[in-house]
Amino acid sequence: MNIEDFTILKTGLIYFDNGATTLKPKILGEAISDYYNYYSSNAHRGDYGISLKASQEYEKTRGLVQKLLNADSPKQIAFTSGTTDSINKIVFGYFKHHLKSGDEVLLTKSEHASNILPWFELSDEIDIKIKYIELDENHQVTMDNVKKAVTSNTKVISLAHISNVVGDVRPLKEITKYAHEHGILVLADGAQSVPHMKIDVKDLDVDFLAFSAHKMCGPTGVGVIYIKEDYLQDIKPIIFGGGMNAEFDHDGNRVYKEMPDMLEAGTPNIAGVIGFGYIIEYLQKIGFDNIHKYELELKNYLVQRLKEIKEIKIYNENSQSGIVTINYDGIFPQDLSIYLDKYNICTRAGSHCAKILKDELKIKNTCRISLYFYNTKDEIDKLINVLKNPNIKNEII
Repeated sequence: MNIEDFTILKTGLIYFDNGATTLKPKILGEAISDYYNYYSSNAHRGDYGISLKASQEYEKTRGLVQKLLNADSPKQIAFTSGTTDSINKIVFGYFKHHLKSGDEVLLTKSEHASNILPWFELSDEIDIKIKYIELDENHQVTMDNVKKAVTSNTKVISLAHISNVVGDVRPLKEITKYAHEHGILVLADGAQSVPHMKIDVKDLDVDFLAFSAHKMCGPTGVGVIYIKEDYLQDIKPIIFGGGMNAEFDHDGNRVYKEMPDMLEAGTPNIAGVIGFGYIIEYLQKIGFDNIHKYELELKNYLVQRLKEIKEIKIYNENSQSGIVTINYDGIFPQDLSIYLDKYNICTRAGSHCAKILKDELKIKNTCRISLYFYNTKDEIDKLINVLKNPNIKNEII
């Protein structure tokens, strides 16, 4: 699907590390080059033509994100450097000021570091309690286990919409409905969901959402925060400087702008944000429903082919995303990934920034194959042929 749009794929590369970052179509480089070559200037700073154009294109992307998520207003959308930055700004810009000692935050042991470490830090600061929703036998989140984990002290549920290792699609709409019935707020890490499926924040009813452009064919260094209208007046900046202030004086009196400017201190990644707008339009032409359907078709095909190899253990056969996590008996995951690279096949090996998931999987490292719309069944067949090599262990040694 749209393979011809990716110059790098003409080299014969087989790229199965889309959970880490995706490849970039030619349109992204063209959009970014256009900015640098023809109207390279600061946005929201100048009263001359090219600066006004930069500002217009920058804000156009904000509007595209708003429509992508079905948010009510562009004020609900702030640009950051990525999902990690977004979650930190939500945790320390909102929850730090609205939680108190003894309040509980529910996570899972399959969360990315970006959705665990900020909470650990906040716990050290204000003595909140971190608890974990139990995972089922497939290492997935169920509503029953969410309900079992909630107590009268639970104030926040913060979890990935789709896990970056297990690949399970959490029942986010149902979780949010139950949470709100009990006065609990929901922060969703959408890094692995927004690029792969249609997301409607009003339907999901989440309070906060974070995701990255680079995991959906966009540039690195661009992330997004979505904030429900109810909390726009209550979030506070954690970075201070140009662009986010309305005025200040020598006595320390200061007035900060409202959202979204308040969270966008300093000169942003203007070229990246503008390029991301072109990517949103590009992906919408393909269709997120089409992307999700095709990925599941590829994933099911991949799982069936992997089952032909008795040495392969699949950790998430039943997940409904394009992420498949495996190990090969007797081969260290990093060695397997290095071996596959000899055949121009890119995979990810390690703990995948989910270092406490080992408590559930009973193993620290795995090899992850993560798919996107430009992958093909032919590529999967080539992977299987390489994994079926009878001399694979000798080649690795």
